[in-house]
Amino acid sequence: MKWLLGIDIGGTTVKMAILDLQGIIVEKWEIETVILNDGEQIPGDIATSFFEKCKESNKRPEDFVGAGIGAPGFIDFNTGVVERAVNIGWNNFELIGEFERLTGLPAVIENDANAAAIGEMWKGAGSGATELLAVTLGTGVGGGLITNGQIVHGTVGMAGEIGHITMLAEGGVLCGCGRRGCLETIASATGVARLGLEKRKGQQTVLNDIQAVTAKDVFDAYTKGDRIATEVVEEVTFHLGLAISNLANSINPEMIVIGGGVSKAGDALMVPLKKQFERFALPRVFESTTFKIAELENDAGVIGCAWLAKQMFLKK
Repeated sequence: MKWLLGIDIGGTTVKMAILDLQGIIVEKWEIETVILNDGEQIPGDIATSFFEKCKESNKRPEDFVGAGIGAPGFIDFNTGVVERAVNIGWNNFELIGEFERLTGLPAVIENDANAAAIGEMWKGAGSGATELLAVTLGTGVGGGLITNGQIVHGTVGMAGEIGHITMLAEGGVLCGCGRRGCLETIASATGVARLGLEKRKGQQTVLNDIQAVTAKDVFDAYTKGDRIATEVVEEVTFHLGLAISNLANSINPEMIVIGGGVSKAGDALMVPLKKQFERFALPRVFESTTFKIAELENDAGVIGCAWLAKQMFLKK
C-alpha cells in the first residue's frame, strides 16, 4: 500500500495527515509550531512526529510516495526555500532540503492558501472544476487561482494575493503588507470586526452590548436586522464582490469557492456577495460561474499538499 503525506504549516500549529492515493485521510494530527530561534526546529519536529505516527499506525516510511508541504510567506518554488515568513521567523529558510534530509522523503512545497485551493478542487466544494478561484476569509484574506487544473504562481510566486488588491486608493487602513486600503483590511475577520467597532460609535445597535466585537457578532446582528451590522455587511460585500468580479472577468472561473472563518456566516455572507458579484461581473461571466462555500475546513491544506505530492512523485 502506498501513502501520501500532507503537511500544512501555520503560525500556531502544524497540521499533518496520511492519505491514500485517492485522497482519503486515514490519519491526521497536529503539533505545535515552535517558532523559537526563527523556527529552525520546525522541520525536525515534523520529521519526529511523522516517524512516531508511522510507528503507531504500522506504516513504513518507505511506502510513502512523497510529501507535500504548505507554508506561509514568500516561496521560491524552484528551490523549496521560504524566502520570508514573518509569523514564523523564516528568512531564506531551506525547508524542503531540510525536510528531505531528515525524513528521506521527496517533498514539494506550495503556498498554504494555494494548497487549500487545490484541496477544495480535489476533494471539496470545487471537485471536478479545473477553472477555479478560491478565496479564504480568515485573519487575513488569501486566495488561489487554478486554471486547467493547475495553480497559477506568476513570475515570482505572487499570483493569487487577493487580499492585497487595493480597494481604497486614498485613506485606507494600514495593512500588514505595509500599504493602505487592501481588501484584507476590509473583508477579513479582523476587518469586519474593525468596521463593526467603528460604525457602532454613537449609534443604536446590538453591537454596543458586546465588548470585543467579532466578525461572527456582526453577521449574527445582520441576520437579526441590525442597522449598523447591515451597513458593515453591505460595505464588506461591496468591496469583496467588486474584487472577485474583476478577477472573474479576467480569468473566467467555472467555480468560486469561499472559505475561512468568515464563510461560516453562510447565506448572511453569500447572498449579498452574489448580488454585488452580479452587479459588477460581465453577464456571461456571472451566468457561467458557480459560487460555493468551502467544504474541507482545516483539512483543505493537507489534502491539497497530498495532491501535489501525488502529481509530482507518483509518475516517477
